[in-house]
Amino acid sequence: MIDLSKLEYDLLAPSQALISDFSTLEGDLMILGVGGKMGPSLARLAKRALAEAGKNNEVIGVSRFSNADAQQDLEDAGIKTIKADLLNEQELQALPEVKNIIYMAGTKFGTSGNESFTWAMNAYLPGRVAEKFKNSRIVAFSTGNIYPYVPVFSGGADEETKPGPVGEYAQSCLGRERIFEHFSKKYETPVLIYRLNYAVDFRYGVLLELAKSVLESKTIDLNSGHVNVIWQGDANEYALRSLKYCESPARLLNITGPETVPIRWAASEFAKHFNKEVRFVGEEQPMALLNNASTAHQLFGYPRVSLKEMIRILAEWILNDGETINKPTHFQERTGAY
Repeated sequence: MIDLSKLEYDLLAPSQALISDFSTLEGDLMILGVGGKMGPSLARLAKRALAEAGKNNEVIGVSRFSNADAQQDLEDAGIKTIKADLLNEQELQALPEVKNIIYMAGTKFGTSGNESFTWAMNAYLPGRVAEKFKNSRIVAFSTGNIYPYVPVFSGGADEETKPGPVGEYAQSCLGRERIFEHFSKKYETPVLIYRLNYAVDFRYGVLLELAKSVLESKTIDLNSGHVNVIWQGDANEYALRSLKYCESPARLLNITGPETVPIRWAASEFAKHFNKEVRFVGEEQPMALLNNASTAHQLFGYPRVSLKEMIRILAEWILNDGETINKPTHFQERTGAY
């Protein structure tokens, strides 16, 4: 029997590189949208890295905190929390001025039928935040969805690939980027646009969804037959270390693992762990939404948690009844309808 809490603690520990970076960090750190899937673990990672660097910079998490327990968990970890609706101008303006901002606010699922709110969150709000924190450094989370589909064997879209967003969610995310780029130029605010896909954690992600389907003997659809993934702990590391690379005009940076992962192969790997047969339907398409993160790997090194390790960890997590959350990625979606 594996110790799930120890496994999680060990795999979310800060690297020596992050500790070294944070040893010279000036000012406090504020995470806007800390209540999402990645925010809590990113906040804890930042707090641990600062402590191990011997620093007392404050880590502040801002969210609507619809879940009071989640807010208390962060407070218990030494993270100051502020309950605020960022779309409320008074509450936004009441936030303290902080030198370092990780911007994680946004919306994806439920876009269809509620497009106006999606645009308000993903394209209007960034302008208000960029005005409020024009004197800060900002790492702004974005997504690989802003790219067009590319040939599976191309190695993925890199930062020089022209955007080609499919659907209103992806279009609104490109809008978020353009707004941050505009205010970065206007105020000379150092900004880094953090184009991520797909983060994998113990509790959610493409690989977890695939593992559960294999374990439950569900047929695997190969229509979206290739993806990129990165362990959430590594994605969080890269986000925090990206504070060093904020620039004006804003810098673009793709974030994911080094592999183009075939869904057929990954499902077969899980089938070995579960001693299960796996059934497939459909055929892999020649074009996919893929992200080339070789520049990030040059800056930060390769992810610490490998693809094979992710598969092993998730198989053990599921077999040991580890907690999961119902936040599907919808990575199979090819028309942009979220």
